[in-house]
Amino acid sequence: MSFLTTSFLGSFLFAQLLFPPAPYQVSIDRWQPKSGDRIVVDTQVNEGYLIHPDGEYVQFPVITGQRRWVYYIGRGYNATTPTWDWVMQSKDIKGDRITFGPSGRFLRLYKDGQTHTAYGFHEHAAEEVMFDRESRFQSMGCVIVRTQIMDILEQTFDLNESTGVPVFTRYGVEAPVAVAFGV
Repeated sequence: MSFLTTSFLGSFLFAQLLFPPAPYQVSIDRWQPKSGDRIVVDTQVNEGYLIHPDGEYVQFPVITGQRRWVYYIGRGYNATTPTWDWVMQSKDIKGDRITFGPSGRFLRLYKDGQTHTAYGFHEHAAEEVMFDRESRFQSMGCVIVRTQIMDILEQTFDLNESTGVPVFTRYGVEAPVAVAFGV
């Protein structure tokens, strides 16, 4: 390799470090899960983002927790979806096919990467009605997604199961890629 080629290559790589590629959105139809993907959920406007390490992302609607106290499964608590850093670390199949949708899939979130929580991503049997409502603050704290998104989230989890999938829930998100990668 000539000095000129080596110099150019070194300058190009240095520029990539200083000026990483700009985030860019793709359609859900073009999305393919990858190793290292992360998820950001904006609980203020109920939008989710699946983000590749290179900044490519897809945006999708979500349903998050009701902003009130509820009494559910024998406990009383504030159903607002917490704003935390989580790791999606396990997949369950639930028998309740109303709350967890036709497939019963539940992708559980862990706090601090190790504390098992009651929160996670799942479908709902009344998906169409719920997503058609003006307000999407309807869950008991979990993040409800449409079946198509659950399919993609499950593929993402399966691909990243050994490390888990980082998930960030925030109230208000201006730059989802920055939230996901701390830049």
